Amino acid sequence: MIKVTTNKKSGKATITFSLPLDATPDPVSVAGDFNGWDPLADPLKKRTNGTRSAKVEVAVPARIEFKYLAEGGVWFGDPDADVEGDTQNCVLELTAS
Repeated sequence: MIKVTTNKKSGKATITFSLPLDATPDPVSVAGDFNGWDPLADPLKKRTNGTRSAKVEVAVPARIEFKYLAEGGVWFGDPDADVEGDTQNCVLELTAS
């Protein structure tokens, strides 16, 4: 699940990336053009509600590409995001409104 909250004053959006724990029992992180595709920058942390999540902040408007990286080097997408052609990267379009 992806949740986006936009702050018009700051011109930024907070994106919450969330996965159910049963989606991957191993550690997972979100990597994308917003963090230089660094798999160590934004690990999803276990939450008491049965999910793993991470928050990132980006300036809007923006078009970001991302994927999740599970332990063992397994990349996978988010079912709530559009997928980009050959790269198979997830794409999220963010507007200022």
